Amino acid sequence: MLPLDGILVVAIEQAVAAPLCTARLQEAGARVIKIERAGGDFARGYDTVAGGDSSYFMWLNQGKESLVLDFKNEQDARLLHRILSKADVVVQNLAPGALTRAGFGSEQLREKYSQLITCDISGYGSNESVADMKAYDFLVQAESGLVSISGGENELGRIGVSICDIGAGMNAHAGVLEALLKRIKTGKGSGIEVSLFGVAADWMTVPLLHYDYGDKAPKRVGLHHPSIAPYGGYQTRGGEIVIVAIQNEREWARFCETILGDISIATNPLFDSNNNRVKNRKALDAMILNITESLSRQSFISQLQEADLAFGSVNEINDFSDHNALQRRTGVSSSGQEIHHPARPIVNVEGLLDGHPKANRVPTVGEHTDLIRLEFYQ
Repeated sequence: MLPLDGILVVAIEQAVAAPLCTARLQEAGARVIKIERAGGDFARGYDTVAGGDSSYFMWLNQGKESLVLDFKNEQDARLLHRILSKADVVVQNLAPGALTRAGFGSEQLREKYSQLITCDISGYGSNESVADMKAYDFLVQAESGLVSISGGENELGRIGVSICDIGAGMNAHAGVLEALLKRIKTGKGSGIEVSLFGVAADWMTVPLLHYDYGDKAPKRVGLHHPSIAPYGGYQTRGGEIVIVAIQNEREWARFCETILGDISIATNPLFDSNNNRVKNRKALDAMILNITESLSRQSFISQLQEADLAFGSVNEINDFSDHNALQRRTGVSSSGQEIHHPARPIVNVEGLLDGHPKANRVPTVGEHTDLIRLEFYQ
């Protein structure tokens, strides 16, 4: 038995954030009915690399049931109400106000169905001054300041994945689980709101506190940490980059003795504390590069391992694909092709999720419409 067996989730969703939330619920045993317009979730068309399906859609929609309906159609609206009357959770990330105008706003639904948990995912929250702003992931990265602290010293950088969407989905998933636990105690559903901007703001706490209460906001420093040193990327003889992460003074002393070959550097007034090392980063980096650029990547890594110091290689995607830590699971595209992609990140060693099908198929648009209509009109 899975943790969410018997839970019915209605997913009025598109793109990434809400589908990620409901994908996690489905993986834990919930039945997820995905409501789509006649043309389907637009994320179906992002690409075709996953057996004809888009990589995004394959990742986030396995094992869901696809129901095509039109809120404005009276019969379809009646069907949706029938489903919602038996549902436990509804998750939506349509444009702000779209469901309310159609008569399916979260407050309206909770008044009608007291057991229902509603989860609204938006771009900027309910503040009227920003509620109508378009809120795609990259736009929120820019608006929240994430872009301003990402990239090289002289070049802005986008985070390489849809991180605000992903974070919103993860927070929504946590909120739904909390609401389900609360319902056990109270017998009533509750409303959850998550915004992409709110998630990004939470992640920007440290840079914001530096701006509000410190001297200034962190600067872009490329493959370096803005407030810890040495913590960043150093080039080796072949041009490969190795990330070194020194977290305390004991590690710093070992680094000086083992890598730099001079323990006295650890107590040099320029480098004898993290604050001083950050302040004198240029001199520090020049000293480290003088050593690392004479070493092969493997030789540098071997020395770091011998000193029990943290490191990481700057891998390309082909390196990641072959990484020893990468575990995969099998999904099935809507056309029936097996797709091997990263495993569920939550691993329960006591078998909480044992028995869950290892391969779930991606639904075609409206694949389950007729069966669902039949089920809920009986």
